[in-house]
Amino acid sequence: MIDLSWMAWTWPTAAFFIAVATSIVSMGVWEKFSPGGNPRRCIFGIDTTRGDRLFISWLGTGFINLGWLAFVGTPLWGALALAIGWFVFVFRKV
Repeated sequence: MIDLSWMAWTWPTAAFFIAVATSIVSMGVWEKFSPGGNPRRCIFGIDTTRGDRLFISWLGTGFINLGWLAFVGTPLWGALALAIGWFVFVFRKV
């Protein structure tokens, strides 16, 4: 058995990792059945694919949550709302 006692596993932590894994698997399945996902020029001035947008979304989500903890504190419901908005923005506009 793998020893995971080094990390404070809480339900929110587990849900986050499950969400990341699920999104990566879902993106892989989407790419399998609908290959391509033509790159498009985003507002940042770079060409992005679906995978790039997923990475940018998760990276931004991490920074949103860290910033929220630094400047506001807990609970993180506001950060969750901002992160969902960031995901929608990235996949629509980036």
